[in-house]
Amino acid sequence: MKIGILISGRGSNMTAIVDAVQNGKISGAEVVVVISDKSNAQGLEKAKMRGIETVVIPKNKRSREEHDAEIVSELKRRNVEIVCLAGYMRLLSGDFVSVFPNKIINIHPSLLPSFPGLDAQKQAFEYGVKITGCTVHFVDEDLDHGAIILQRSVEVLNEDTAEILSAKILEQEHTLYIEALQKIVMQKYEIVGRRVIFREN
Repeated sequence: MKIGILISGRGSNMTAIVDAVQNGKISGAEVVVVISDKSNAQGLEKAKMRGIETVVIPKNKRSREEHDAEIVSELKRRNVEIVCLAGYMRLLSGDFVSVFPNKIINIHPSLLPSFPGLDAQKQAFEYGVKITGCTVHFVDEDLDHGAIILQRSVEVLNEDTAEILSAKILEQEHTLYIEALQKIVMQKYEIVGRRVIFREN
């Protein structure tokens, strides 16, 4: 199954995915392209070092739909079947989502539906929650809204800062994203309403 990954920054989740595919943890999959909207994204060099083709598609002054159309074209040209957002900082258009229904996956650093949007770790820390975490979910037209695939909790300790909490969540993100992709690639699930239900066989 061919995977395309979209990034905007350092690409830590991207490298976790690529490494898991290349070392066989995610079997039956291949990362065929990493696309960034930022030419200076640190993750581009990390992808190149792993032998992955990279493409930069800046938005410039185009509409979101025009920008997305070029990205979709590059993904389709490589027969991408699953699109992984890994620190991709743009909201996808409805047109993009409709081309890959329930085939676009994102990871968010909170237990959705709590704390959607930017700086979710800081939001959770400042709210004073005792438990937060991360969520892998399918992407729809709304921000951090699609059906939830997997979640993992992270305890907020008294001595934590927002920065420490972010690092703890990120560590869990890397393993949770891999776990979710293993299930998605093997197609051992079905979507019923908003629920993602996993099958054993």
